[in-house]
Amino acid sequence: MTRSALYTGTFDPVTNGHLDVVRRACRLADRLVIAIGVHSSKSPIFSAEERAGMLRAVSAPIAAETGTALEVVTFDDLTVDAARRLGATIIVRGLRDGTDLDYEMQMAAMNETMAPELETVFFPSSPTVRPITATLVRQIAAMGGDVSGFVPALVNERLRARFKPRHPSGDTSIA
Repeated sequence: MTRSALYTGTFDPVTNGHLDVVRRACRLADRLVIAIGVHSSKSPIFSAEERAGMLRAVSAPIAAETGTALEVVTFDDLTVDAARRLGATIIVRGLRDGTDLDYEMQMAAMNETMAPELETVFFPSSPTVRPITATLVRQIAAMGGDVSGFVPALVNERLRARFKPRHPSGDTSIA
């Protein structure tokens, strides 16, 4: 029996924290579907297609190491509906801290009520990626800061291209 896991998020941008979850999920599942949530209320810095391309590029080597089949898709409905449609029986989620735990426990309970056949698995973040959030990465990158320690090299390049230095010299310090 194939164990299929679903990992959802906006992935805007893909961070090393996301890849931490991908690594762990690949050890658990035979097939991992990374599903990019597309919501009209959000204004992402990268299009869904750009995020999908980056996710494929940085996640494929991880999946290949474990022999895990990898798919990257988009979705705009409930996670449980996406899981059913995509044939997943496991929903994987990363936890950075207690705030994440409270929110994710609520979501897992709601998902279990709607789809009792789905199992939610939580992965605690590795210490090196625990403080990373896509929101903070976006803010730092937008202000010209160095995010290379928080994102894969490919994503760092794309962020640098998206957020050109705000000053001609590249210096963002205040004189």
